[in-house]
Amino acid sequence: MDKNAGKVAPKEILENIAELVSRYYTVYPDIDDSDQLIAFGTSGHRGSSLKKSFNEAHILAVSQAVVDYRKQQNITGLLFLGMDTHALSTPAHTTTLQVMAANGVEVFYAKGFEYTPTPVISHAILTHIGSDGIVITPSHNPPSDGGFKYNGIDGGPADVDATDWIQNRANEYLKNDLQGVNFFTIEEALETPCIKEYDFITPYVSDLKNVINMEAIKNAGLKIGADAMGGSGMKYYHAIKESYGLDIEVFHDAVDFTFSFMHCDKDGKIRMDCSSPYAMAGLVQMKDKFDIAFGNDTDFDRHGIVTKSSGLLNPNHYLSVAIDYLSRSRDFDGLGIGKTLVSSSMIDRVALDNQKEVLETPVGFKWFVKPLSDGKIFFGGEESAGASFLRFDRKTWSNDKDGIILNLLAAEILATTKKDPGEYYADLVAKHGNPIYARIDAVANSEQKNILKNLKPEDIKADSLAGEKIESILTTASNGAKIGGLKINTKNGWCALRPSGTEDVYKIYAESFIDEAHLKAIQKEAQEIVGSFFK
Repeated sequence: MDKNAGKVAPKEILENIAELVSRYYTVYPDIDDSDQLIAFGTSGHRGSSLKKSFNEAHILAVSQAVVDYRKQQNITGLLFLGMDTHALSTPAHTTTLQVMAANGVEVFYAKGFEYTPTPVISHAILTHIGSDGIVITPSHNPPSDGGFKYNGIDGGPADVDATDWIQNRANEYLKNDLQGVNFFTIEEALETPCIKEYDFITPYVSDLKNVINMEAIKNAGLKIGADAMGGSGMKYYHAIKESYGLDIEVFHDAVDFTFSFMHCDKDGKIRMDCSSPYAMAGLVQMKDKFDIAFGNDTDFDRHGIVTKSSGLLNPNHYLSVAIDYLSRSRDFDGLGIGKTLVSSSMIDRVALDNQKEVLETPVGFKWFVKPLSDGKIFFGGEESAGASFLRFDRKTWSNDKDGIILNLLAAEILATTKKDPGEYYADLVAKHGNPIYARIDAVANSEQKNILKNLKPEDIKADSLAGEKIESILTTASNGAKIGGLKINTKNGWCALRPSGTEDVYKIYAESFIDEAHLKAIQKEAQEIVGSFFK
């Protein structure tokens, strides 16, 4: 725990934005260093110009690779381009436009170079058949980072086959001094007929009534606090307030590339993680001013619910609440739910109680895209506070995580049940028990992350975990896909070990159905297991 955890970021740790942007344009990656090449993780490529992993050369190469992929897949529709409010997003957005224009790709970007949330790009793709999209975002990562994410014609994060193809083609361009990459100047690009401004806000906001009971929220007269956290959806909350006549107070709705208003995360870094009680400390302090409050990460694909009863709701708790409420308030009969393998088993108990089949997947929202599109599940959610669900008519709303609708759903739950999500979860605990869940993050280099990613069940020599017999050791989820790590199950607990796909850390997830001491025992032994692999 860093001394600044939960405190407003001190000036001395704020990012030098001028240096960050300057290095984007002036530094070329070392092609012999794998850490400086394009690498798609669970949600696109992420890096920093300071580490030579997110520079103009990277975006020129990966944008041309997307153009090539579209040709290979015969994708000829619109490409929707969005970006968040990280400092590197604006230059990367410009670079992407330069490449797309030179290749004649028809691109719709937000009017006035405004910011566009990830779920809004997915929503636009789904309402324009045959289109795809790019979002320039590193999600909740620190201000020094940049990110590039490709969404296919299904509106969801591209699958592994697509990202591997794009990654490999992009790295070929980097290794060949960008030969074959076509690009205009930005002035030339903006004069090209295929590059067009588009109003993303109006169609998304006006369509919300088809996925959320906006009338119930209005009629309840709720006082709502919305922390935009300086992110890409700040204008969307104002539009929602105006369009539906809601009593919403919006915070941090101006761009600050240093994110100096943020409270530091547990490690002392600025990280716009709306699931972290440390990063969200400011909004939590104001919880009693509102009937319900919520925040989002920078690209608005994650949600953070703050209630009077519980403060910041644990992401697993809210997923359980949302699944139970949607099962009872919508006509989703015959449809299942999707959860990641490292999400709480409370979800399994809620699903069983509502006679819903559970699809358990590896980490990454991309695993829910096809089941949502095919009408196999009505809800897909990740333990890291990302989820989406179907419209009232059972049709797809967004095939990417949507923090806006999950936040508004919390207001709907309070409006219709007269219980905030924290009180609702307390009822679930009384009914199903109280599992204790926690996650530990620790620094890991690329070699160590690769070791964890390729673990096999036989690598675990122990036959017990925290005093209980090991019942199963999994490296694949129920859908048959590889976890990219390993999960150990006992009768009353489990742990999972996996490398982060976006940061230089590994993660230990653990849950106990007994007590806090049992959870700590699971965590301790899990850490010892990891340590044995890193010797």
